Amino acid sequence: MSVLPFDDTSRLGRRMAKRFAAGGVLIALFSAIAVASTILLEVHKDLSLIGQGSVPIRGIKGVLDDVAPGKPQTILLLGSDRRFGDGKADPPRSDTIIVVRLDPDKKATAIMSIPRDLKVTIPGVGVRKINEAYHDGGPKLTVRTVQQLLGPSVGINHVVNINFGGFARAVNRLGCVYADIDHRYFNDNTGPGENFAVIDLQPGYQKLCGQDALSYVRFRHADSDFVRAKRQQEFLGQAKEQIGLGKLFGDREELLKIFARYTQTDIAQSNDAAKLKLLKLAYEASKNPLTEIPFPAQDAPDNFVEISPEALRRTVAQFVAVRRATPRKSGGGGGPPKRRKAKRGKQRAAGLAPGLVLRRDAGETQVIDISARLTNLPVYFPKAIVATGGYQGNPRSYDIFDRGRNRFRAYRIVLSQGESGEYYGVQGTTWKAPPILDNPSDEVRMRGRTYQRYFDGKRIRLIAWKTPKAVYWVSNTLSQKLTNRQMMDIARSLQRIGQP
Repeated sequence: MSVLPFDDTSRLGRRMAKRFAAGGVLIALFSAIAVASTILLEVHKDLSLIGQGSVPIRGIKGVLDDVAPGKPQTILLLGSDRRFGDGKADPPRSDTIIVVRLDPDKKATAIMSIPRDLKVTIPGVGVRKINEAYHDGGPKLTVRTVQQLLGPSVGINHVVNINFGGFARAVNRLGCVYADIDHRYFNDNTGPGENFAVIDLQPGYQKLCGQDALSYVRFRHADSDFVRAKRQQEFLGQAKEQIGLGKLFGDREELLKIFARYTQTDIAQSNDAAKLKLLKLAYEASKNPLTEIPFPAQDAPDNFVEISPEALRRTVAQFVAVRRATPRKSGGGGGPPKRRKAKRGKQRAAGLAPGLVLRRDAGETQVIDISARLTNLPVYFPKAIVATGGYQGNPRSYDIFDRGRNRFRAYRIVLSQGESGEYYGVQGTTWKAPPILDNPSDEVRMRGRTYQRYFDGKRIRLIAWKTPKAVYWVSNTLSQKLTNRQMMDIARSLQRIGQP
């Protein structure tokens, strides 16, 4: 990594201080000079925490790619399948392999999950699953394998090797994360076969803390690597939206201690200038949205997954060239979402979107019981559902609490899309401002209702609708299997028992 001269480091610290002060991180009574001096001292204190607590990765510097000052940087995040303190004798495999590209100039941060069962050639070992690189040579061999896979256009500049015990503690320290749980997650290892992490989560929008959050992002008992990667990316995206810079900065000392204790990094023994450059880049990137880049691998024999050379080339190009999506909002100053009218004519005259069927009677049967229980929350169900799937279990009614401990009523209807691990759902709650509904992409007017749409790339991941008493939304599957027309038609079909 290139190193700034000492006086450049000081200027960099002062620029960071001004940004923090402008954001209201410190009390306004401090003068600008005092703020700059204080923050610079705090930043150097933070850097020493990283150096003192985090364990360096031996020999890693020799395999990482150099990067010029001011250029985007790529970080490889590795999560070991060894649980904290479990004392396994066999070397662990990398349970999670995520590549993150920080490029503030493009106003976007790209994130891409590489399937753990991907068929690759591991240098010096041969054809294996990519997670075996960690088993055979730790982070160093994993970096070399990922570099060889992605090619020279994606240089790996930093690596962070995460012990999952730190993940749970960091989530708790940040006050937990509200997450949209798509279906019932349960495993207690009482049955035959391979043991997996214990988990017991009900469906629905809820606050996840510590071990529950860890179990959720690591779950792989009943679905694929692809779904699991999307679950991790979805959780990270929701966490980023909810945890502000003020919280991160105000509690940075304890968070950095957790980071240092539960990670190995290449920057642990770097000088302050190198660490400060990376912190500044991370700060700039934190203001930009996360853009998830799908990794389109396919199932292959012998429990491998594979990606074709052409698909890999397109994926890498998309990862490197990612830019912030063009805002869908009217005006230029972050005003309200632009309202659009849904298209009519031939498209609507043809009826439901392909793949949907009407199942009004089944929907009414599903919600009869919870409609009687939720007297203060009108229950809406979808008349239109995906033909290849169906309802999963009974709808759940429950209480949800905001961060001020105010109680709200809620319910969740879970439906299967038909493919393994792919569930979509309908959520209703009297909490009118849950974090998941912040920052809609746009609004559309359909049949007397105004719907807020939330896009992930070109696909609608969520579409919401508000009434005087509550809010409702339809969530796409984790892999966004439902088309935009399907999502909109399901939302349009929401109705109460007895309505025509």
